[in-house]
Amino acid sequence: MSLLWSPKKAEAARARWRSELQSKRWGTGSASQLSRRIDPQGTISKWKERRGHPYPRVVRVADPAEIERALVSLEAEGIWLTVIDTAATNNALAMRAIARADLCLIPVRPSPADIEAAIPTLIAIRRLNRRFAFVLNQTPPRGCRLSEAATSLNSLGVLALPYVGQRNDHQDALGAGLGVTEFAQEGRASEEVRELRRWVLKKACRGVVRS
Repeated sequence: MSLLWSPKKAEAARARWRSELQSKRWGTGSASQLSRRIDPQGTISKWKERRGHPYPRVVRVADPAEIERALVSLEAEGIWLTVIDTAATNNALAMRAIARADLCLIPVRPSPADIEAAIPTLIAIRRLNRRFAFVLNQTPPRGCRLSEAATSLNSLGVLALPYVGQRNDHQDALGAGLGVTEFAQEGRASEEVRELRRWVLKKACRGVVRS
């Protein structure tokens, strides 16, 4: 489960979001936000080692109390956007991350098992009254399974657009220590991620994603 967090009082950051959205500059360069990974497998930490670039910042967190301290420290450094990536669970670590999030993103593959597995996370988000959206991930090009999944998720809440297709560029970028928008700037995967990022930031700026 991924969560987007921005400092509540960072009006300059929100102005920057709006400016970049209007000029459509988002996704044309390397990532500048900080990523925070709550991940026992260390997938993103290993990606960062392969990357060989100082940004985005990647920090692993193992204890719920560390989240608050880290966010305060990062805000003091001028970090304006943090992505907290957790497992799909409602343990203490994930609950603390949800509680600190401005917007929660729930990636779900288009299968009944994945949708059912997301329900505990959704319950936790609703209990904490956080804004959220589902993100359909690793989707096939077409088919009834995709449309059925979209219908199910729309009935549960907000569904982000566009869907993220199952494409080799994602895995190749991960192996190269790059974001997909850096690895294949003109590819379909890159286009989907840029559009999804615009969708997320527009909702976060306007504050219109319903709980």
